Amino acid sequence: MKPARGTLIDGATAALLTYLIATATLDPPGPAYTGPAAVAWLAGAAIALPLVARRWWPLPVFAVVAAAAAIATATGVVGFGVIVLTWVPVVLALYSAAAVAGRIASVLILAGGLAAPGITIPWLYLRTGVSPATAPESEAPLWWQVELGVVVVILAVAWTTGRLIRWRRALQADSARRLARDAVADERLRIARELHDIVGHSLSLIAVKATVANHIAEEKPAETRAALLTIEKTSRSALTEIRRLLDVLREDDDPAAELAPSPGAADLPDLVERLRSAGLRIDLELSGAGELPTAVGLTVYRIVQESLTNVIKHADASHCRVLVRAGDGEVHIEVTDDGRGRQPARKRRAGQGLIGMRERVTMYGGSLATDTRPEGGFRVVAAIPYTAAEETA
Repeated sequence: MKPARGTLIDGATAALLTYLIATATLDPPGPAYTGPAAVAWLAGAAIALPLVARRWWPLPVFAVVAAAAAIATATGVVGFGVIVLTWVPVVLALYSAAAVAGRIASVLILAGGLAAPGITIPWLYLRTGVSPATAPESEAPLWWQVELGVVVVILAVAWTTGRLIRWRRALQADSARRLARDAVADERLRIARELHDIVGHSLSLIAVKATVANHIAEEKPAETRAALLTIEKTSRSALTEIRRLLDVLREDDDPAAELAPSPGAADLPDLVERLRSAGLRIDLELSGAGELPTAVGLTVYRIVQESLTNVIKHADASHCRVLVRAGDGEVHIEVTDDGRGRQPARKRRAGQGLIGMRERVTMYGGSLATDTRPEGGFRVVAAIPYTAAEETA
């Protein structure tokens, strides 16, 4: 639940509890509170209204609410027979505090939460002398044991529920971390294999050009010089990719896997054409992408491919715009759609794809930003730098 929506719900709950506590104090099943009505309303507000902030500051809110309920009970500003209403805000605050507190802190919170009514409710009954015998007209049993028992039970249930929620969140966070680590490892393995193809292509080109230069060195010096220039550029690019490969690669269980030639930015029109459908219009703007280094072109292709896949699977969009602009040593990528934005299902299913995109961009020292658009839809923006030393022939 979003914090803003949760706060609105807490505000409505706090207002309702303020009303119930005040009216129960002024018109309870047992002996009524004889003091000023304003005091009853002030006590109800002091106990219930802090709940508005329980999602933001659960521990301080619990302390304030529990103290206010204890003071109201000890001074008799409660409704005999329905004292449990005074402690309902404490129940909600205790749940929130138990869901975020550590093990020792949660035990201390539970002890304080049980001690407050455990002391004040019996003290109130003994001080006032209220009992079934002194108030036979009461609409509810007036035994402090009953009132205290009900309060203690719901407080214990709230604390237990909060601890279970914390335990479940811890399991989910641990599972998410494991999935993220696995996704990063898989993506690095995939990147390493793709770079393996690029390096293999570069070495093959070097071998071909070296053979050509060796055969025509005397007859055609100009073509020999061009072949040597190609060898120089290609070898520089191969060395760059090998360095990145050593940075990224941790293990490769199948280094001999046969893969198709790696796609690049020039293949984006074909990709867009394949993914375009009657329900989704995709506009592609491509500028300067033909001059990208092979590895950078592959990264651009994969980022656009993953972004479009997420749009098709999760966005329910009717229009998508893809912008790829290269120049001045940097390629800018932007994919926007007019769909639903970051819905929970999209967030859950596309999370590993976003990890893969970020891993690719980080490898080149670039940046990646993903977020919902104010006018609706989702946006992926990446910037990847490259240098002349990386360019291939």
